[in-house]
Amino acid sequence: MARFLIQDAASYRIDEIYQYTLNQWGAAQAEVYIAGLFDAFAKVGTHEILSRPVPAEFGVDGFFFRHEKHFVYWRHLSDGNIGIVTILHERMHQIDWLKGDFGF
Repeated sequence: MARFLIQDAASYRIDEIYQYTLNQWGAAQAEVYIAGLFDAFAKVGTHEILSRPVPAEFGVDGFFFRHEKHFVYWRHLSDGNIGIVTILHERMHQIDWLKGDFGF
């Protein structure tokens, strides 16, 4: 079974999401939201969560799914694992962020 690995941009975004949620709604809600993200990551490898290919116009090779107010972008790694590339809020301009976070 494939493992999921959090890549640098996704790790940074998880920290941002935690801090924002902590400041807005408190520690308990921040913990619940982050735990929900990690549960969703684990479901990618078991196909329990529906992912779609990133649209061709984005110019990146990967997949995405929605988790509440965020889009989680991931890709298959050469070792067979899943790389969680980035997590973007629904209000963020997806194409600009993706090109940077996927390394383009």
